Amino acid sequence: MKIINQMLNKYNLLTLEDRKNAIKEIVQEIVLSGIARSNFFNVGAFYGGTALRIFYDLNRFSEDLDFTLINPNPNFNLENYIKVVKNEVEALGLKFDVVEKEKRIDTDIRSVFVKGNTLEQFLVFYPNNDDESGLLHKDEIVKIKFEIDTNPPKFATTEIKYRLLPYPYQVRIYDLPSLFAGKIDAILSRSWKNRVKGRDFYDFIYFISINTPVNIKHLKERLVQSKYIDTNFDLNELTLKELLYRKFEKVDFKVAKKDVLPFIEDSRSLEIWSKDFFVDITKNIKVL
Repeated sequence: MKIINQMLNKYNLLTLEDRKNAIKEIVQEIVLSGIARSNFFNVGAFYGGTALRIFYDLNRFSEDLDFTLINPNPNFNLENYIKVVKNEVEALGLKFDVVEKEKRIDTDIRSVFVKGNTLEQFLVFYPNNDDESGLLHKDEIVKIKFEIDTNPPKFATTEIKYRLLPYPYQVRIYDLPSLFAGKIDAILSRSWKNRVKGRDFYDFIYFISINTPVNIKHLKERLVQSKYIDTNFDLNELTLKELLYRKFEKVDFKVAKKDVLPFIEDSRSLEIWSKDFFVDITKNIKVL
């Protein structure tokens, strides 16, 4: 419990939702530390929105942990990593199931779910909070998903980052230009039928706000892999901006704002969202 209390100290726990989000994020970091202890980062790297939140101070909550191999390996075996993650969670007195989802033949992504009863975890994290624990449904579940891309696009660059809790560990992570490339790929090629993942657009703003250039070679590899462009397409700063401008023409920003609202604390930053806003800030994009 001492370690969990240390990890809780950084949170401003005013509401029941604040406490539930803290549980999710701390379990994410426990899973991440377990993956680090399994030596996964000798062969893989961490990327995506949760990586951006944990290591680059993105101010929104994120649901999943995204990993990638450094080199393609369609036969990558997850079994030992799952065992280590389960051991790490249990060593801190938490009860979670860690189960790999059956692999689909049409994807290179391997998915694992870490699932536990919300009420059980709440009583471990907040043992003196009987009033709020009584508001939780007995069947509510805390669910963390982590995914590993076994066929990674080329030309990403990585760096080593460190964390101190639940114990000191190191992580190989995509650097900011490569993370930005992944986010732009998601904006351009992600298909959710009529839905829009506003979290992608929120992160896009963040990258531009900290003057992050785009790893253009890695982005092209991603867009080719997702069949958004072909290998002959000349992707450069100008053509990238044109692709984004065309995308913004089609986006329903009301839907995008609705998607991101549960993941942020201050909704006022969304009031300005519009096609014109995103077109204007995209003019500031630079590429590597």
